Amino acid sequence: MEQTQSQPVPAVVRWTRRLEQTEALDGAVSAVEPTITSLFGSGTTGWVLRGEWLGHALHPLLTDITMGSWTSATVLDVVGGPGSAPAAQRLVGLGLLTAGPTAWSGWAEWSETGTRDKRVGLVHATGNGLAASAYAASWLARRSGHHRLGALLALGGAGASGVAAYLGGHLAVARDVGSRHPAFDDTALEDTTEIVA
Repeated sequence: MEQTQSQPVPAVVRWTRRLEQTEALDGAVSAVEPTITSLFGSGTTGWVLRGEWLGHALHPLLTDITMGSWTSATVLDVVGGPGSAPAAQRLVGLGLLTAGPTAWSGWAEWSETGTRDKRVGLVHATGNGLAASAYAASWLARRSGHHRLGALLALGGAGASGVAAYLGGHLAVARDVGSRHPAFDDTALEDTTEIVA
């Protein structure tokens, strides 16, 4: 169906486009890029963390575990009642245990992107760092018996994580950031179809 009117651009899209063009982030990108590339983006480490052995980016798989754990904890906090407090604490802890590898796989992808994506990726990583800090504080509060405070801290973490997840989705979908085997390219698929037929 042909579009006759131009669609309005949502405010969040305009904000994201401005973020891509924010040259003020370039200093921070330049400061961390050599270390990030050395630690997570090069050699065998980069190959493993990008999921090249899998033929597909590893980062989305790991984010599902981390964010799924934290989201499940918040659901239990809201609707689970007092008996679900131990399970919610365990879920927050599981998210914290997987947050490191999840971040490392994201940094490995980030190390191979262009300038615009590095700017957005840096803000994405900062938001996730804030979320992880809030969830760590939540876990400590819960461990000390302050479940309600832990639940409130987790809600703050969910807010930061939500903004970061939007930016991560933007990178993966709108900007097409993510490792994949060349066999998944459209031309490769067409060649395979011809061979099979």
